[in-house]
This record gives sequence, structure tokens and C-alpha cells, in this order.
Amino acid sequence: MTNRTVLRRGRALAAAAILGTLPLLGAAPAPADAPLSLTAADVAASNAKARMAYGALVPMWRAHFADVGARFAAPQLVRFRGAGVRTACGVIGNGNAAYCPRSNAIYYDEIFLAAQAKRAAQELGTDGDMAAVGVIAHEMGHAVAIQLGAMSRFTYENEKTADCLAGAFARQADAEGQIEPGDIDEAFFGMAAAGDPTPQLTGDRRADRAILVRAQLMGHGTDEQRQQNFGAGLEGGAGACLAEFR
Repeated sequence: MTNRTVLRRGRALAAAAILGTLPLLGAAPAPADAPLSLTAADVAASNAKARMAYGALVPMWRAHFADVGARFAAPQLVRFRGAGVRTACGVIGNGNAAYCPRSNAIYYDEIFLAAQAKRAAQELGTDGDMAAVGVIAHEMGHAVAIQLGAMSRFTYENEKTADCLAGAFARQADAEGQIEPGDIDEAFFGMAAAGDPTPQLTGDRRADRAILVRAQLMGHGTDEQRQQNFGAGLEGGAGACLAEFR
């Protein structure tokens, strides 16, 4: 694998990764500052790619778990659209995706996923599909980490692991000849687009320090961090993400 140019396109609205005591682990929603026209065909194509990604992710992680003497319980893949969906872990709003360990299910807004792909396509001149696939791979990464007991009380550490495991999936897909020209750039674009926004500071040194510390520990990561974390898995595989796989 060669190193990819860091993409610095877009910022996203922050999304909660843990809702109270009910863990709801999700990707940050897509940026909403640019108009985007989606067709039914766009959504259908994105859903098809999500199913294909799911069909590749499950056997991959089952094999990795078997290698370490464990069993991977494949989560359900549930799509929704509209105002949101109620889950065993709380409500997931529109424009988002999340993993709920209580129901062992990945939920995703199908409009959000299609928009991720279309934005990447418009920016990169490709089909954009890997930007959407990366969302599913990220949420599956949460399932992998949780089932191995690799959870941190800090949101960023959990998101870092999920981004890295998404990169590990891209690495295996590439090794199996499933990566098309432009796919890796699309994946990096998706990571950059879902980076945390710049914290809004107050000018008060003490308050601003607290804001920055919280952003570092409880966010999803900046666009640079999310790309770096994805790249770690892309370069080093699952062992670069979790000690259990080394």
C-alpha cells in the first residue's frame, strides 16, 4: 500500500458516541452545508453496496475471531430513513449511523449513506461507493471491539479503534482484489468529511482548556486523526488496531 494524500475537505456536525449508560456507537453525520440532489437510484445503489460490504465484513471478522479462539456474533444490518429510529440503546437521529450492542445491530440512515457516496463522487470524480462502505466498516469495527471487550471510557479511543478496523477491512479487500481505482481515496474522503468540527473557544483560558481536553477525549477525532487511524489499519491490518489480533 502506498501512502495517500491527506484530504482536508469538509467538516461534520458532532454526534454522540455514547448516550448515557446505553452505549450507542456511531459515525459522525455527514456535513450539511452543501446542497445535494439524491435519486432513488442513488439510494438503491448505496444500499446494495452496504449489503455487499456487510457480506464481506462478517466472514472476515469471523475468521479473525477464530484465529484467536473466539466467536464473532454478526450484528444485524438495519436501514432507516426519516426523523430517526428508536433502538435498545436510544434514538438514532437522521443523517447518522450507529452500532447498538444491546441489540447487536448496525443502524444506518440510507439517505445519509447515499449522500456520503455522492459527495465523494462529486469531489473525486469516482463512483464514491467506498465512502459509504467505510461507514458500515466503521460500525462493524465497534461490534468487533466490543465483543472482544476492548472498550474505553473515552469516546475517542473507541472511535479510533473503529476507524482503524475499517482500514483493516480495506486492506483485506485490496488483498482479495476487491478494491477498484479510486476506492481508497473515497475512503479517506469519507473519514475527512466525518471529522469533528473545530471546537468553539470562549477566550477564557481555563474554560478553553477544558473544552479542548473534552474534545480530545470525547470526540470522534479531527479529519486528520480519522484519516491517520484509518490509514493505520490499512497499512498494518487488524493487529495494528487491537492487541488481541497481534
